[in-house]
Amino acid sequence: MSVAEHKPEPEPAPEPALEPLSDRDRAVLALAARQWPARAAMDRAIREQLGISPTRYHQLLGALLDDPRALAHDPVTVNRLRRARDRRRAHR
Repeated sequence: MSVAEHKPEPEPAPEPALEPLSDRDRAVLALAARQWPARAAMDRAIREQLGISPTRYHQLLGALLDDPRALAHDPVTVNRLRRARDRRRAHR
């Protein structure tokens, strides 16, 4: 095959840019990053700062742990919480 007949391989498609996290998602991660003296203090902060129930907070947080945008935003917190989740799952 001559050089003129050689077709270059197509460039790989660029990865789509990730949309930034919403304000609520960043607030959920910020609460998760804090150290709490007691569960009641955390539950109160969830209700006051986010306006949602602690159950809903944990649902949102669980989804964020699998979101690459959350990992990019706060890798220390996300990785710490992923390890804790993995330990709980392994213990069951």
